Amino acid sequence: MAQEPRIDVETRADGIERSLSSEQVERIAGSLGQQGVWFATPPQRQGEARQAEQTWDLVGDQPHHGRIATGRAAVHLADGHDALTRPLILADGFNYGPSDLDELWRHFNKPYQKGAPGFLDQLRTMGIDVVLLGFDQRHISIQANAAVAVTCVLRAIEERRGDNPLVVGGVSMGGMITRYALARMENERIDHQTDKYFSYDTPHLGAWIPLVLQQLAYLHEALEPRSDGPGQAELIRSPAAQQLLWGWVESADYSGPVTSSSALRQEFLEDLRRVGWFPMRPYKLGLANGTGNGTGPDLAPGTPVFDLQHEALQLTARIQPDMGELQNVGVVRFGAPVWTSATSHVAAFDGAPGGTLESWGRLADAVGLPIQDRFRWSCFVPAVSAIALARDPFQWQSDLYRDLSDLPKDETFLDAFCCDVANTEHGSVSRPLIEWFLEQLAGW
Repeated sequence: MAQEPRIDVETRADGIERSLSSEQVERIAGSLGQQGVWFATPPQRQGEARQAEQTWDLVGDQPHHGRIATGRAAVHLADGHDALTRPLILADGFNYGPSDLDELWRHFNKPYQKGAPGFLDQLRTMGIDVVLLGFDQRHISIQANAAVAVTCVLRAIEERRGDNPLVVGGVSMGGMITRYALARMENERIDHQTDKYFSYDTPHLGAWIPLVLQQLAYLHEALEPRSDGPGQAELIRSPAAQQLLWGWVESADYSGPVTSSSALRQEFLEDLRRVGWFPMRPYKLGLANGTGNGTGPDLAPGTPVFDLQHEALQLTARIQPDMGELQNVGVVRFGAPVWTSATSHVAAFDGAPGGTLESWGRLADAVGLPIQDRFRWSCFVPAVSAIALARDPFQWQSDLYRDLSDLPKDETFLDAFCCDVANTEHGSVSRPLIEWFLEQLAGW
């Protein structure tokens, strides 16, 4: 039986403030980078956003742990429509704070080839009404925001002229939210009238943020606590992150298992199984920003990404090693050892084929260190996760580099999927994915 992946902090960080002078603490904190929430994707303000014909304020149809989530939807009618007729609901994904529906429009309607209209404009030309679904707090639990998605589906059915079925899905975590929402509706005998479900680079099995970068976010907070807003690790400690991340640590000092470290992830997966795992009625489509040929980014396991030496300060962080026992992933020293971290039985996620995130690059920029371009981006949603490989989310690491080209139909929980021709940015619009998706909708 395989041993459970774990992390071990060899020198605890909780005594840093007591063992270092205030000047030393300030230097280390400064070297670890900027204020603000780490790993949150900054908004893109380039381009214009189309003005929606309608905006819906939405309240979840039921509470989760006593909390009722809220959100809103922007309705963009198809060419020639004066009322909602053929609704496609696209839910926003994982990030910190409220959704920006104008940004979501700009992102998905950005032209992916010269002279061609954007994806959302193409949908509208096909007679499909686009409903962009956002959440007031994207970082709260998936179950809470799924209740907002349920309300959105019911509103679309109520507003719709005629009886055309719905297409419902989302990007990143939005695909998980709508997956849970539709499955829950079926479990509760609520007619969602959805013909197709889609997920766009959704972490069905889990997502990945390098464990050492999670730890450094916590470490920075310990050295320089924020009093005027969220800290660097706010996104990492959020309920949504705990539910989605394959490997999660609760603090810079945490030692122990990383796949079962969050009770919220275990609870969510149990809830998902209880409501049916996937919705059964819709035809299920998946799009993956990662390649399907088993080839990932060029990130050799264990390679130092940056190695800062400044006076007596050392800061080292490494690409996730491939399995092994007590493989070093990070060191922070100031004279005497202060904090070191090592993983055991953790697979080489950083270089796996999948949708990428600029996790390393953003930290390097914040620290002010040069970084090779090939190190800036690492795997965030492995391709095997985005295509919902038929595996238990706790037991899937051996398949990270699997060739998906001739995958048997019973090896995925989806009915059809498409992988990109290169490992592209998580959630990005690319010609192979969009053209495949539009073909899937052509007969609807």
